[in-house]
Amino acid sequence: MCPNRHTLLLFDLPQCARRPIGEYGSFISSTRGLMFSSHSFAPLIIRGRALLPIVQGGMGVGISAHRLAGSVAREGALGTIASIDLRHHHADLVERCRAHPDRATLESANLTALAREIQSARALSEGRGMLAVNVMKAVNAHADYVRVACETGADAIVMGAGLPLDLPDMTQGHDIALIPILSDSRGVALVLKKWMKKGRLPDAIVIEHPAHAGGHLGVTNLADMNDGRFDFARVLEELAPVFASLGLSRQDVPLIVAGGINSHDAVRGWLTAGANGVQIGTPFAVTEEGDAHPNFKRVLADATPDDIVEFVSVTGLPARAVKTPWLTRYLRNETRIRDKIGTLKNVCPTALECLSVCGLRDGIEKFGHFCIDTRLAAALRGDVANGLFFRGRETLPFGSAIRSVHDLIELLLTGVTRPPVAGRWAFSLD
Repeated sequence: MCPNRHTLLLFDLPQCARRPIGEYGSFISSTRGLMFSSHSFAPLIIRGRALLPIVQGGMGVGISAHRLAGSVAREGALGTIASIDLRHHHADLVERCRAHPDRATLESANLTALAREIQSARALSEGRGMLAVNVMKAVNAHADYVRVACETGADAIVMGAGLPLDLPDMTQGHDIALIPILSDSRGVALVLKKWMKKGRLPDAIVIEHPAHAGGHLGVTNLADMNDGRFDFARVLEELAPVFASLGLSRQDVPLIVAGGINSHDAVRGWLTAGANGVQIGTPFAVTEEGDAHPNFKRVLADATPDDIVEFVSVTGLPARAVKTPWLTRYLRNETRIRDKIGTLKNVCPTALECLSVCGLRDGIEKFGHFCIDTRLAAALRGDVANGLFFRGRETLPFGSAIRSVHDLIELLLTGVTRPPVAGRWAFSLD
């Protein structure tokens, strides 16, 4: 028996890390949520908690904050707060940053905002489900966001936009679930092996398909998005021998597929195919409880397939968004912008220095050349003309209708669509 299941001896790890079947009864009988008794799916079990097999993806800037994440958790699922630049939801912090627009003030305000959002989400969740904080590895302050998440009582940290090989080190001594986002079996195998050397297993792994997801995508160039190595069925198949070679079972590390899942049939298909859960982003972003301005939701809900485009972000990663006026202008002039300023270094327009590598600031010609923080914040405010509106590729479960978190989860799990009820949330960006 492992003396401490969170600090494992390397030679014991496969046996110690595996949670005994006998332990499941206690946490299934004391589940914090599971509000939909009519569905037929097995629970998603993360760090001893039985959840609905639905994960709400993290969406920034400010799209998934306390209201959305707390509402999802309250239904018994896993809700996720996107950690980046949450100060925009707090009028006092925005005012502080206007008065002192330096990097230290902005960073401090964002950490304060993250702590507030976690606390508010915990209150809203009423002790049900699970609350995660999504942290982008590519963000300069990612270690600080991880620290605040641990200290403020988040249940899990989800990390993508780079290989989170040092996430166990950053969370040493904290009882918190760790969930990396990866895209293929090779990346999963690498993380498993590196983390096992540190005496830690991921508490789950999100497998995100870059051909379907919204926002930043897990490939290095646009041409790779449809590569067969990202197909969920192939990844699940290829991971079977990887798990066996490491002495692991699927109970040790649940697998959550993400990207393009927009219906009950899709949920059923992938859970039947061997996934332990599904992660969903855009459909949650447009719910009544979503934290963005109503204009943001309308842009995503009304977008047609022809309105959705892939391009290279300032991070150097491909991204997917709606062709709103600003993005249309930018893409029309992208080549000219690169020719003119592509190799020139610039001062960060916001002083935040949010990214560790930024095409605009660092003069990287093949990257995007715009201030992503400014554009995403404009989208959060509902500024259709100037914002960058990330969105997944697929149609939405309710078409262009804005429905509640409860309605969405019920549809995904049961296939039932009930008549709409008047919205329970009024928008406010504070």
